[in-house]
Amino acid sequence: MKPRITIDRLQPGVFISLDELRWLDHPFLLNRFRLSDEEQIRVLRSLGLDTVEWDPERSTAEPLPEEQAAEVEVDFSASVIDSMLDIKRSRTERVRAQREGLARCERLFEQEATGVGEILRDLGGRPNEAYGRAKSTVGRLVGGLLNAESVAVHLVNLKVKEPGPAHHAMNVVVLSLLLGKAAQLAEEEMRWLGLGAMFHDLGKQDVPARVLRNPQRPPAEEQFYQAHVGYGIKHAAAINDLPVAVKNIIACHHERWDGQGFPNRLAGTKIPRLARVAAIANRYDNLCNPFDLRQAKTPAEALAAMFKQENSRYDPELLQFFIKSIGVYPPGSFVALSDGSIGLVVESNSDDLLHPLIMLYDPGVPRGEALLLDLRETDSTIETVISPAKLPVEVVEYLAPRGRIDYYVDGAR
Repeated sequence: MKPRITIDRLQPGVFISLDELRWLDHPFLLNRFRLSDEEQIRVLRSLGLDTVEWDPERSTAEPLPEEQAAEVEVDFSASVIDSMLDIKRSRTERVRAQREGLARCERLFEQEATGVGEILRDLGGRPNEAYGRAKSTVGRLVGGLLNAESVAVHLVNLKVKEPGPAHHAMNVVVLSLLLGKAAQLAEEEMRWLGLGAMFHDLGKQDVPARVLRNPQRPPAEEQFYQAHVGYGIKHAAAINDLPVAVKNIIACHHERWDGQGFPNRLAGTKIPRLARVAAIANRYDNLCNPFDLRQAKTPAEALAAMFKQENSRYDPELLQFFIKSIGVYPPGSFVALSDGSIGLVVESNSDDLLHPLIMLYDPGVPRGEALLLDLRETDSTIETVISPAKLPVEVVEYLAPRGRIDYYVDGAR
């Protein structure tokens, strides 16, 4: 239980809670926020409140001492309140439209992932028919991206408990194409890239699950694991007219810029460029979504690991493009805002990477109705990225109950 103070002791910098009021019973955007100016305090007085709950830990200023308490002003204009409520209602409508847009992207991701799963399963018995469906799927995604003036990257809240290889393949396709667009690949190269990203792990179906899931493989198991590249090339041979560029992605997505990869220890530009693209997307998704989610890195942690600890593995130019393409604050990042709020980045836009769409934590609002805050429309800014390990469990479960990071891209024409 947080302490309460009288309204006349408030000043800018004090973090307050209005949880005793319904969200639509006051004109503020949030139920919990840090006071930024005297006008907000006058609005609180006009609501007839005597006291409010305050949070010392999230405040940047102390309440006024009793002897310095401000005189109560009650002559605040009702028209100002009405104007604030009108803005709030308008924003509520925009939030509803944004939530519907996110739900649409989740449905599209699930549809595409289901289709990719069927394609991967059918490649064994009906390879050429499955390849035809793969080209159609990739063509649809590439067309949407290349015809878009700006690209929104959405965080997808998966409904399935145990995502399989298709979800990883779908993520690698989306991330590869996003990077390919940033690198200004030609349309034909983008199509090859999408197909190679979809097929990059074909050979893993021949590797036992216990080997794939073991993060500490002994040498014999590691050799078995690395053989999935050769198995993938063998499966790809059954597909008629598969472009060499696609085969190269399957064969080289584990090669490293520094020459320490497998299976052939290729280095630098000897690695086909499209394989270098897919390698970055593949590693990022594996860091964010390992088999054991307890070992998962946040998007910011994954980017930091790739850029600082692992940067010798990747084409440096492509790595820079990747960081720019998914944003300074990639979807799935937990952030603290300048107004004291905690939120989760759920969408970034290529037009303005510093001002993403945030889902805000508010225990007074059901998660299904959680407020979405577009930082392009407010004065709030991101102060820092937070590790979920440093947040209360209830905050993490509210914002990201499934712990996975899955992306879908949507183009604005």
